[in-house]
Amino acid sequence: MSLLFSPFTLRKLEFKNRIFVSPMCQYSCVDGMPNDWHLVHLGTRAVGGAALVMTEAASVTPEGRISPQDAGIWNDAQRDAWKPIAAFISNNGAVPAIQLAHAGRKASTFAPWRGRGKVDVAQGGWQVVGPSANAFSESYPQPHEMSVAEIRTTIDAFAVAAKRSLDAGFRVAEIHAAHGYLAHQFLSPLSNLRTDQYGGSLENRMRFVLEVSAAVREVWPKSLPVFTRISATDWKAGGWDVAQSIVLAKESKRCGIDLIDVSSGGTAADAQMTIRPGYQVPFARAIRQAAEIATGAVGLITEPVQAEQIVADGDADCVLLARVLLRDPYWPLRAATELGVAVEWPDQYKRGAVNAFGK
Repeated sequence: MSLLFSPFTLRKLEFKNRIFVSPMCQYSCVDGMPNDWHLVHLGTRAVGGAALVMTEAASVTPEGRISPQDAGIWNDAQRDAWKPIAAFISNNGAVPAIQLAHAGRKASTFAPWRGRGKVDVAQGGWQVVGPSANAFSESYPQPHEMSVAEIRTTIDAFAVAAKRSLDAGFRVAEIHAAHGYLAHQFLSPLSNLRTDQYGGSLENRMRFVLEVSAAVREVWPKSLPVFTRISATDWKAGGWDVAQSIVLAKESKRCGIDLIDVSSGGTAADAQMTIRPGYQVPFARAIRQAAEIATGAVGLITEPVQAEQIVADGDADCVLLARVLLRDPYWPLRAATELGVAVEWPDQYKRGAVNAFGK
């Protein structure tokens, strides 16, 4: 009996298994518009058997993109471009999800294969913003410190983007509060140097994320879940850590957040991370147990037995896979075979299906 392939329900939405596709930037948009690449990239993972397929970070404002080639959901044209993608995912047995994001001080940077560091205005870049006027590193843009009015406008942008996402056919929204992007920048004392109601104490540093959560939850149907992705630790002394993450998870639950997608790092350029298979799973377990909220584990989860053990041991309620799904979009179908689980294959692929005995 595989728990990895058992159904999982949040609110009134059932997922057919516990294998979720993690957001992965494709750096392939023009003016934030998804296109055929995204249809094939995301659609293939739905055909491959994942229960949830999540888009890359979709920026809620133009200046919130990580790179000029990032996806967006800040206008109706983008909403309409996402519609056939969400429909294809849904029609092929997976739940379509979107990650709502704002890169803050880590915006206006080059796509990985186009260069490094900041993209100047003359090259198509823009003035970036953040909770404070401190750059991520010397090669990153210098941010403008957001006013309270700008903060509130950005919170509203998350809510409007969530409404567009729902209209586009997405059934799960995830708030991106990890990897050193804007919401994480507010959380971490390494990046948030403010002295007003959005800085200083833990309560104040959490305010932006919780206000975004409440705004998104207000426009999202009560029958459908909202996730938040966090970095459980900055991997640096004096920064954001697991203890603070547990407090945030408890407060997020009160705001109506249903699952914490647990990653780590991204705020400190000089962080010293200890990376090994499943290295972030203990964070998901700690938050799940202490905050009594569903969690997702992510990070170097590559083998079916490993994924099964994470769920079976109660470390997390689901696993989110990324790079392994770039190498093998049909990983869930292969995992089912390795674990001896009978799953439904697409009709078009059944002649290539294998049973538990490899035939």
